Amino acid sequence: MSESVKVRPARAEDVPEMAAILNEIIAIGGTTAFEDERSEAEVADIVMERPESLFAHVALDGEGAVAGFQYVIATDEAGVGSVATFARQAPVIRAVGTALLRATVLSSQAAGLTAIDAHIRGDNVPGLAYYSKMGFKDHAVVPSVPLKNGTPIDRIVKRLQL
Repeated sequence: MSESVKVRPARAEDVPEMAAILNEIIAIGGTTAFEDERSEAEVADIVMERPESLFAHVALDGEGAVAGFQYVIATDEAGVGSVATFARQAPVIRAVGTALLRATVLSSQAAGLTAIDAHIRGDNVPGLAYYSKMGFKDHAVVPSVPLKNGTPIDRIVKRLQL
């Protein structure tokens, strides 16, 4: 049975759950550019409070807990936002990413964006697959971005035209 996913704009009270999701993903490793755990204050700043923040959404599971979040920031390219997506690892709720992207596309269009970019680590196979499944197309490669330990990893830029 598929669990119902509700999406709404992120609020300050969501930050503790968002930080827990992000930090779990960071601890697992290999699927986010973030390599060090983030405090709740840092997550609030990254997702909602910095000047380039445009909007953020949370996906809620059937119990009302945050199952994932997605946010978009403005970029230097006019009309283009940059998206990041994080989903709870356990228990996994199917369709979180799809539900979040639906809301993000609507909010992006309302904000006047014409495209959304996703910058994905080249070794993040699940992330690359997710964005491809959602209709993002390969747009650019940022070669050899070093990890904290110096290992160079390409960043694949995928773009969704709105």
